[in-house]
Amino acid sequence: MTVETRVRSLALPIGLPRRLAPGLCDAIARQRRHLFLFAPVCLAVGIGTYFGLPREPIAAEWAALGAVALMLMLAARWLAEDLVPLVMALLLVICGILIAGYRAHQVAGPVLNYRFYGAIEGRIVKIDRSASDAIRLTLDQVWLEGIAPARTPQTVRLSLHGAQDHLDPEPGLRVMTTGHLGPPPAPSEPGGFDFRRMAWFEGLGAVGYTRIPVLIAAPASAGAQGLAIHRLRMQISRAVQDRMPGERGGFAAAILTGDRSGIAQEHLEHLRRSNLAHLLAISGLHMGLLTGFVFGLLRLMMALVPPFALRVPIRKLAALGALGAGAFYLLLSGGNIATERAFIMVAVMLVAVLLDRRAISLRSVAMAAMIILILRPEALVQAGFQMSFAATIALVAVFRVLSDDRDWRARIPRWALPALSVVICSLVAGLATAPIAAASFNRIAEYGLIANLLTVPLMGLVIMPAAVLAAILAPFGLDWIGLAIMSPAIGWILTVAAKVSALPGAVMPIVEPDWRVIPLMSLGALWLILWQGAARWAGLAAMGLALALWVMTDRPALLIAPEGEVVGLLGQEGRMLSRARSGSFTAASWLKSDGDSADQAQAHARSNAGPRDSVVHLRGEGFDVVHLSGKRALADLPALCLPGRIVVTNTPYDGPGGPCLLITSTELRRTGAQAYRWRDGKLELRSVAQASGQRLWSQP
Repeated sequence: MTVETRVRSLALPIGLPRRLAPGLCDAIARQRRHLFLFAPVCLAVGIGTYFGLPREPIAAEWAALGAVALMLMLAARWLAEDLVPLVMALLLVICGILIAGYRAHQVAGPVLNYRFYGAIEGRIVKIDRSASDAIRLTLDQVWLEGIAPARTPQTVRLSLHGAQDHLDPEPGLRVMTTGHLGPPPAPSEPGGFDFRRMAWFEGLGAVGYTRIPVLIAAPASAGAQGLAIHRLRMQISRAVQDRMPGERGGFAAAILTGDRSGIAQEHLEHLRRSNLAHLLAISGLHMGLLTGFVFGLLRLMMALVPPFALRVPIRKLAALGALGAGAFYLLLSGGNIATERAFIMVAVMLVAVLLDRRAISLRSVAMAAMIILILRPEALVQAGFQMSFAATIALVAVFRVLSDDRDWRARIPRWALPALSVVICSLVAGLATAPIAAASFNRIAEYGLIANLLTVPLMGLVIMPAAVLAAILAPFGLDWIGLAIMSPAIGWILTVAAKVSALPGAVMPIVEPDWRVIPLMSLGALWLILWQGAARWAGLAAMGLALALWVMTDRPALLIAPEGEVVGLLGQEGRMLSRARSGSFTAASWLKSDGDSADQAQAHARSNAGPRDSVVHLRGEGFDVVHLSGKRALADLPALCLPGRIVVTNTPYDGPGGPCLLITSTELRRTGAQAYRWRDGKLELRSVAQASGQRLWSQP
């Protein structure tokens, strides 16, 4: 088809001026061989649109979207050729909305909507640790005292406090106790991380704790049905930790089985501060190293038998073996979203080998992204998905450019190529994931690149090969050989993490960006990599705009906790907190989002109030705020309720008001946390209820 024909076919249907149509036609024509790469991007835009909706669509709206999708499918058959990519892009966006909505309704389950205290009974299906380093149990087959089965959550999560040394938890064990449960907590501030959404897709209907000793209601063997793989992985985890005691064993169990319960929070924090926490997550790195080692080992062993190697496709047999090893690793690790994502990416590449296609390419990455987004659309809004694909796409794109220019290899000694490859991989992956990590965790590990260069090679050269050796020798009782090889390497990683995390300025706090920053930056980067032609440089402009938005991020001046337990007001030295201990999780979240390295006690000292003061005055940024804690403080309310002042109380109050703006715990339970700022001389309020909207996971 000539350019003139394309101009006529495009300009007439959409009415574009003829001087614009040729350029658009040529731009679309230039993408013909690369259009599939845009498919997961369009699908992700639709999924992101669904999660950004202010309310859940009603049945009529879902039907209308389905009808539009059907019309677009039909239209693609008779519209002009140049319009088909645009129609398909819109179709994929709508399909993304429909897929995400279907998934959200599919996983729907009962959610506890009030604070519960009473008898709790259930079967252990997961064991991990809470942020306070307490053992935490996830229970299914739940029974709650006084709650009908139809209203009982499918799973609940319970942190164990107090004397619980008598309990040796294992999957399948049915336990009972008396404890506190509540609905998954709402965000600490409007627009903050919404744990309720994550819990909704995980089927988690309540979270809480107990200080009462947990008793065994039935042995693990009685509840073993459906938990065979999980019981196996916990048995392996215990065996590893028995043979390799201490933190090394906990680290080994985490990377082999996904069980992190053996790692103390202190060491976990060291890994986070040194940007090495990704070594614990069974994701792309581990899956790639394992399957890559198995692939190479099998191919080498078969190549050592020339009669066999000359008669069969050993490369494909090795790929099948590596695929089987990856599938077993997926099952053994618990099958969480990060591991599923890693396995799908590796499986796509190994299947490409079986089909004699290029294994590592942007097309393989796009195929893996499509599969994941269709099966688990909620993964899009998770940092793990974003960081994994950001690193993979950047690495593939960079090495594609380097492979096209072979002259650079000739200028580098052969012995230096492996080391240079590690440096390039760490640098590219670090730069690609840095904005997402900074936005998600509100900090940047200053020496993360150094820590990764010192440790990541050991994962591929020592730890994963030793893990395969331990698995091969385990049936003969010789797995200790592989673990003994692994132990010094793990010790080195933990030592590097501790040393790097203790360096001055090891962590730089980062202000949480505007919600538009990461989507805009991601789309800009994808446009820069995927688009063919000079227009690709528009991606840099989008990324620059995203950085400008980040720099101009305006944090709320006044924040009020969900039940009024703590109030925070920005001052010259940072956010002043009204309480030194109350609402610790909320306060820590605020300070992290501010990019403030102070802890709660230090932020409270900025208020010049005593730790036990029931009446705390906070002034700054044009605000005059009084926080009242406890019922006794309410006696001072009439005298404190002055014009222009905001008074917050953490207790219910139904007495007479006054000229002040009074915010009580009763109102806060209805609205959630509140944020105030001055806009054009007017006080602007935004609550969690307003920011979250009426979604499936935010309904009371």
